[in-house]
Amino acid sequence: MTNNPVVKGKLVCVALNDSKQFDAMQDAFNNAPYKSAPTQPVLYFKPHNTWSVDGAEVEWAITDGQPAQSMVVGASFAVVFDRECCRVSEEQALESVGGYALVHDFSLPEVSYYRPDIKGKCLDGSAPISAAVVVSAVTDPQALSVITQVNGETVSEMPLSQMVRSVAQLISTISYIMTLQAGDVIAIGFPGERASIEQGDSVSSAIAGVTQLNNTVGRA
Repeated sequence: MTNNPVVKGKLVCVALNDSKQFDAMQDAFNNAPYKSAPTQPVLYFKPHNTWSVDGAEVEWAITDGQPAQSMVVGASFAVVFDRECCRVSEEQALESVGGYALVHDFSLPEVSYYRPDIKGKCLDGSAPISAAVVVSAVTDPQALSVITQVNGETVSEMPLSQMVRSVAQLISTISYIMTLQAGDVIAIGFPGERASIEQGDSVSSAIAGVTQLNNTVGRA
């Protein structure tokens, strides 16, 4: 397990922010256990034991004493705060951001978003985070795309323009839920369809001209 120098406070991840996934789930939202579509961002945390770095090997999950049958991965653009952010407007939201990064979320496959999947999301070393780049390196976050490859083959391309909520909207909304502090990170959204991975795979994600993140999957 490897610590990460970028995140010093909390790593907040946003689920269901891929508009294609959100739209495809409308029928499911009308049934139990949801009974209605979420009206606020769906958040989960990747705790300290999950934090890792570019180039690290991610352990294959062990569940109930046995190697997991399957794992998945998604990549997200992330914002890194360099000052306190509390109850800010959407127009002021980016003023508290000191840098941008990429986050890989290695996990067990998700079958429901109704309750946080603690078992599947809190695996040791399962949240590698790239080195952060300064805000000035990015003119417009919404114009970026996150591309992920497994063993050199592209498995997802996630335009930030495809998000249900923009970077600024999310920061503003989350800042009314919790105070965000210097060293906190928000992963703003992952592709709705996570990529399946196998033991020994290489996973690489990049935002062209901005940053990249590379990891390998260990063998149980």
